[in-house]
Amino acid sequence: MTEVLFYHLERASLDGVLPGLLEKTLERGWRAVVRAGSREQVEALDALLWTYRDESFLPHGAGGDGARQPVWLTDGDDAPNDPQILFLVDGAEAALDAIAPLSRCVMIFDGADETARGRARAFWKAAAGAGHEATYWRQSPQGRWERQGGKQG
Repeated sequence: MTEVLFYHLERASLDGVLPGLLEKTLERGWRAVVRAGSREQVEALDALLWTYRDESFLPHGAGGDGARQPVWLTDGDDAPNDPQILFLVDGAEAALDAIAPLSRCVMIFDGADETARGRARAFWKAAAGAGHEATYWRQSPQGRWERQGGKQG
């Protein structure tokens, strides 16, 4: 079963969290797809991953030959790089059958957005109901991610 992680943004922004999660993904030797809710968000993430830190960048692509990209950015259902992990951001969604072959699926949602919280709750229920291991992560006041809940599927 796929491990499904829910990251509740309260103290940090997507721009502050996603690059670190992608770095950890690449350190594992995994390939990732980042699915955004709009083309504009894909373009913003594309720019961010080139410039988020002065001394490095995250290898990625949002066009061209996606099969060669360790991180693929999209606003669609495409996954040309044979990923082990799917990140859902900016209201993006995934069907349960689409995440089944993955090692992990990560939904990052804005805690201040009622619609985003509702989508996360619905996806949690569906994922857990389908037997996936769902875990919920929240940032502590010190900025560390702490597991707040989870249920074995």
